[in-house]
Amino acid sequence: MRHPRVKPEHRPHRLDDGTIRIGGGVYGLAAEITDPRGWVWAALELMDGRREIEEIVRGLCRKFVDISARQARTVVGALVESGYVENAHRTAPPELTESEILRYERNRAFFRHVDLTPREHGWEAQMRLKSARALVVGLGGTGGHTAWSLVAAGVGAVHCVDDDVVELSNLNRQVLYDEGDVGAPKVEAALRRLRAVNSSVSVTGQRRRVRSQEELAQLVEGFDVLALCADEPRGPDGVRVWASRVCGRRRIPWAGGGYSGPLVTVGVYGPGGACYECLRAGEEARLPAGTPVDLGGPGVSAPSAGLSGQFTAHAVLALLTGVPAVSPGYVTGVNLIDPGHHVYVRHEPRPGCPTCG
Repeated sequence: MRHPRVKPEHRPHRLDDGTIRIGGGVYGLAAEITDPRGWVWAALELMDGRREIEEIVRGLCRKFVDISARQARTVVGALVESGYVENAHRTAPPELTESEILRYERNRAFFRHVDLTPREHGWEAQMRLKSARALVVGLGGTGGHTAWSLVAAGVGAVHCVDDDVVELSNLNRQVLYDEGDVGAPKVEAALRRLRAVNSSVSVTGQRRRVRSQEELAQLVEGFDVLALCADEPRGPDGVRVWASRVCGRRRIPWAGGGYSGPLVTVGVYGPGGACYECLRAGEEARLPAGTPVDLGGPGVSAPSAGLSGQFTAHAVLALLTGVPAVSPGYVTGVNLIDPGHHVYVRHEPRPGCPTCG
């Protein structure tokens, strides 16, 4: 990093006792640094993007007679490696066009805020998205929002699969369709909308119902991630189990969103974490006998479907970019009638599980 500068989202603050808080204010607090001699604060002030590292080191040595050049380099190096600092004189990679740079600038700002790994130019996450291939199965309330977000975010190729037609009852929450689409195949209407959102993304699709684990295995070949937004068939041998087994064997990460009335959740799975079947077994063992753990049902609003899809899309983007870092094998979500109820479930893989154990 040649010209370090503190990221604007992580502007530091100094308290009366000399402690430095860095990481984005009250709700973005990420680190506290004890700085009894003032070395760290002085280094942060010098990191304005106009100085190279050695200039900052010399500036510290001029200001403090009790700091050696070696100590100054250690302070500056630790701040650079912390992830709260970026290279001010960065340039976007040539693989991105001018229109892509303009379109995805807010993406870059988001990833810059969240990512604490030192990067060369800050567009690394976007480049991963551009080269990625995502499969979206199901284009209903969850799937429509998921597909829209993946296309808008710049995932290079998004392939959509659904067998249904648009019905009037879909229009209370399914974002890709309007009244003129009633009676048309969902995938046809969805492709028109999605291609109009982002012409730089390859958006493809097929009208197809996934009827077996073998069919799903054929579909996922060649994709980097699966967004499972279909909920049928349900049950202990249903589509989520198929996804768990198929993706587990191929080491393909996947996310599956769902809702049950006001409860909105997403499950995130992949190498290194418990599979869906292990997570389900862990919940069944924890809950009173007979308590259902499946999500689903007719109760859904536009906000609950939208949240379900956006949670799923966020999980997919994180799985593809590594920003934020995701440790798969959990379910998270919210309860829309209880703001204090945050869902978070994680269990260890079962010993001997053929998928993840």
